Amino acid sequence: MKYGFGIDLGGTTVKIAYFDETGEMLAKWEIPTVTENGGQRILPDIAASVLGYLAEQGIPRESILGLGIGVPGPVNSRGVVNKCINLGWGVFNIAEELGRLTGFPVKAGNDANVAALGEFWKGGGRGSENMVFVTLGTGVGGGIIVEGRLLHGAHGSGAEIGHLVLNRDETVPCNCGKRGCVEQYCSATGIVRLAKQYLASHDGPSVLRQAENLSCKDIFDGGKAGDGAALAILDRVYEYMGEFLGNVCSTVDPEVVVIGGGVSKAGQVLIDGIEPRFHKYVFHAAGGARFALASLGNDAGAYGAFKLALDDFG
Repeated sequence: MKYGFGIDLGGTTVKIAYFDETGEMLAKWEIPTVTENGGQRILPDIAASVLGYLAEQGIPRESILGLGIGVPGPVNSRGVVNKCINLGWGVFNIAEELGRLTGFPVKAGNDANVAALGEFWKGGGRGSENMVFVTLGTGVGGGIIVEGRLLHGAHGSGAEIGHLVLNRDETVPCNCGKRGCVEQYCSATGIVRLAKQYLASHDGPSVLRQAENLSCKDIFDGGKAGDGAALAILDRVYEYMGEFLGNVCSTVDPEVVVIGGGVSKAGQVLIDGIEPRFHKYVFHAAGGARFALASLGNDAGAYGAFKLALDDFG
């Protein structure tokens, strides 16, 4: 039996998990992400933690097939990171550097793509060959699996589906600098933004007006309670999501669309809202895609990172 590590590198913590080659997670822990001084401590800290675990457990080095790592930024198929702004990183080959520090082969990928691979392998997309994964959180990220393989793209930015343009008339810029991106309407922050616009332009009572610091959860809770304003806001959100996912699925033709991120905690009501709109926009031959909620939670990135290593080195 061979073993390896899946590493999910975030802006505040690094999640590290130890797996056997069947994909069973045997241990997991976290270390802080030290971003000072251009993030120069991040990879040495990861290497020290991995090597320390092997020493503590008495695990022989020859039983380790390799490491996989998900990174919050573009990463190409050779492991070259093309700037991770929130880590202070520029352009360098993370796979080579972490490999040098640990002595093990390393495979790297974008964090959203890697989480997609985790859900494909052991989560909501299990059993499929073609999958679209979308994370609806502070922003909108994604990952695409085509015929069992993760789409990286030529420049490491494959499946940046949160920056497809939905509204050419938008006047407020997205964080990426463009205007009218999916992220401005379908992320948790985007949904709150739409709600504030609606409440400012419509009179009438609403439970949303009583919220001290309006959140995406407040809006979904209001909709579940039958609040008219919340239902009107969500109707617009579902329309945007249906158009967005209809366009993506017309391109990719997946078996399943897996939805994760904080917004997915709304549950089945989210899928029930999206599906009818999705069928308005999707090309008919791609309309058979089913929808599922992500099931691995915060472990998706670690599972996917290990799967990267397993596919290359297992």
